[in-house]
Amino acid sequence: MFTGIITGVGRIVALHDLGSSLQHGKRLTIEAPAGYLDDVGLGDSIALNGACMTVTTFDPASRQFTIDISAESLDKTCGLDQPGPVNLEKALRAHARLGGHIVSGHVDGVGSVSRFEQIGESWELCVLAPPALAKYLAYKGSITINGVSLTVNRVTDLAEGCEVSINLIPHTVQNTALGSLKAGSRVNLEIDTVARYVERMLGAGLNLKDKA
Repeated sequence: MFTGIITGVGRIVALHDLGSSLQHGKRLTIEAPAGYLDDVGLGDSIALNGACMTVTTFDPASRQFTIDISAESLDKTCGLDQPGPVNLEKALRAHARLGGHIVSGHVDGVGSVSRFEQIGESWELCVLAPPALAKYLAYKGSITINGVSLTVNRVTDLAEGCEVSINLIPHTVQNTALGSLKAGSRVNLEIDTVARYVERMLGAGLNLKDKA
């Protein structure tokens, strides 16, 4: 379980195939900020760009750790198949403060940035989400983009999907990998857990009426 509050920006520095076929995944080596791995152990969960992964090896001295990612996870996410910056968040501890919203680390879909530009002291980030996620997105609701917990400022339903507009304060741009986004960038999306359960409960009620 995570909160969507990024605790560090790392970098994928190496990728190694775990097999010779398309059904095999990859082993990623990630370089973390200084001191980031001091309280990390084997088997710990760390979210990379919003995708929950398991630490398979780590070396605090070199500030590096590895994770194994399956072909299925590579197919359902973006930004984890090539070297580059990644948002990092360690799994939530029971006594920790829930600063963002409840995030599972399971990517629901991949969206694309339609606009990212500075407006005043802040930045407007507009992301086109797949049509299947549209019903879960609401004004002032929560969404996770590349692992970052964000508040939706505007929702626009379009033929090709649902566009959400988000305001990013300078702190978020400077302390996450979101600052490297541009129009056309693909991003990992996770919908609000509460919205997921509401949809299920409403659907179950309709099914019961159909059977009555």
